[in-house]
Amino acid sequence: MLVVSIGGSPSTRSRSGVLLERSRLWLQDRGIEVVTFQVRDFPAEDLLHARFDSPQVQHFLQLVAQADGLIVATPVYKASFAGALKTLLDLLPERALAHKIVLPIATGGSIAHMLAVDYALKPVLSALKAQETLQGIFADDSQVAYADGSKPAQLLPALEERLQESLETFHVALARRPRPVAPGVLKERLISARWSI
Repeated sequence: MLVVSIGGSPSTRSRSGVLLERSRLWLQDRGIEVVTFQVRDFPAEDLLHARFDSPQVQHFLQLVAQADGLIVATPVYKASFAGALKTLLDLLPERALAHKIVLPIATGGSIAHMLAVDYALKPVLSALKAQETLQGIFADDSQVAYADGSKPAQLLPALEERLQESLETFHVALARRPRPVAPGVLKERLISARWSI
């Protein structure tokens, strides 16, 4: 199984990035391959000018096409998800998330921004035809403490519990999702099937 995780923060020090990293480790502990992309790792010109022929963009598009699921994490700015993340999502083809499970994660300065996931991010994921977009997680900044020296990043226990529950739901959803059948395989199955009337 392959999961693509996408970090929407332009900053290297990011609370949404902390949650994304925790998610990556949790999934890898269960034998799931996780490939992480950060918007800040793409050349800004490729995103702003929608350079579909960019090698980095091509690599991203190929892995999203192969993925069973995605985790999309973003900070909330001005009551919406990060603009840099939107430019990256805009590079995906119209049905890029068909047959994929998506777990959205967002962080913001206060719980007043918690609806940004439902009213800003989820509609974009839906437009990309995600098979299933899970409830997702919102954390206010006070619930995530950055790593400090040898001390790892810390989550408040309530957030840690919600993250674990969401990841378990994501894991179950990945395992039960229907697998698309390649047209050639489907044709062969129909031809070789025994029919009775």
